[in-house]
Amino acid sequence: MNTIQRIAKNTGVLFSSQITSYILGFFYIMYTVRYLGAEGFGILSFALAFAGILGVLADLGLGTLTVREVARDKSLTGKYLGNIAVIKIILVVITYALIVLVINLMGYPVLTIKIVYMIAISVCFNSFTNMFYSIFQAYEKLEFRSLGNIINSVLLLVGSLVIITQSLNIAWFAYINVIASFLTLGYAFCVCRWKFITPKLEIDLVFWKPTIKEALPFFLSAAVDIVAFRIDIVMLSMIKGDTVAGWYSASYKLMEVLLFIPAAFAGSIYPVLSSSFVSSQNFLKVASQKSLHYLFIIGIPIALGTTILADKIILFIYRGDFVQSIVSLQILIWTIPIIFLTFMSGTILASMNRQITVLKFNFICMIFNVVINLLLIPRFGLIGASITTVITSLLALILFYKFLSKNLYQIFDYKYILKPVIASIIMGLFIFNFSEINIFLLVSISILIYFASLILLKTFSKEDHALFMKIINNKQVDVKV
Repeated sequence: MNTIQRIAKNTGVLFSSQITSYILGFFYIMYTVRYLGAEGFGILSFALAFAGILGVLADLGLGTLTVREVARDKSLTGKYLGNIAVIKIILVVITYALIVLVINLMGYPVLTIKIVYMIAISVCFNSFTNMFYSIFQAYEKLEFRSLGNIINSVLLLVGSLVIITQSLNIAWFAYINVIASFLTLGYAFCVCRWKFITPKLEIDLVFWKPTIKEALPFFLSAAVDIVAFRIDIVMLSMIKGDTVAGWYSASYKLMEVLLFIPAAFAGSIYPVLSSSFVSSQNFLKVASQKSLHYLFIIGIPIALGTTILADKIILFIYRGDFVQSIVSLQILIWTIPIIFLTFMSGTILASMNRQITVLKFNFICMIFNVVINLLLIPRFGLIGASITTVITSLLALILFYKFLSKNLYQIFDYKYILKPVIASIIMGLFIFNFSEINIFLLVSISILIYFASLILLKTFSKEDHALFMKIINNKQVDVKV
């Protein structure tokens, strides 16, 4: 199987699994939000955001480093897995202790603290699961990671339905997170032992020092990134209360779940880009350009269509108690085309050993996000938080784009923007004029109109067709940019 086909296969596997997980997650969120209401969902969302921010310490950037290094040299699998497992044992103990300490200093109610404790345990389990997923990704066997995601989603959905039918309290949603993360970890361990290597704990302090040093930029970048895009929920909870945090989280979840698209694409192409950086700079350039182009084509119609249909979407999923989430969703959804490009740009830089650059940009965005949230949330609440998220995403994209264009090569041409925008407007006009028909039928027809418009506008070049034919027919087609 050639490189292009491997990318297509891995992307397809991840997309399929993520779509399945999205469908399961859709029902999980819908039933959970309806059952808990805005205040209850605000508490659960706060716990997930808070534990997620501090929980990034449990990885320390070792997962991303493992993918890059093992993708380049498979003989390092045992060395990385054995040593990182020991390091993570130490890290999760420190992480959990830190979460317990900080949440008790914040003065939250006993129930909220209890939920944070349980979510923190699931974060620690997930850290070990992601360690195994890094091995799967490095070997480009993403079907195993995909199945793990589906298992986790099924467990969460089934667990939430049991909670709702038994009329249990909010704490049980935290328990279900722990159970799901533990069972998913067991699955990942078994697959690694069955298909790749039997994990054996190893303590090589000579290996630890350079490895941790090399991983630190990934950790710091991930830390500031998650703070930039999670701190808003924590701040809303502290400043405006759990109900407002719940309204915001309801719209944010609908936007966030769509991030599986760049995550799946970047996850499949990252090991290929990492190896291409060493072996083929030309392919690295081609893959980077095409990746950004395709992600923009996907992202822009999602933003426009959701903006028009936000009221229908919110009322259908969450019902009338979440009317306040409509405007928030209309604003937040515009982070989608922006983050699609930013996510991929960060992946490109990481594959080229430019993680320090990614860290610098993410740090700037984190500071910007916190400052703007402090200014806007007290006055505008969830709308202020929504606006801050969009402009923070835009700042990140500008920083990445300018650096890549100036210091490396032109990876995204403005000519790639116009035709998808025109096709999106055509699609948007149809949605606006026929918004009263069934939403599922409306979305299906809109997708067909969008891609038909792209074809009529001759959006795809000969190189794109060559790539598609290479993927389908396994032909050796030269691709030039």
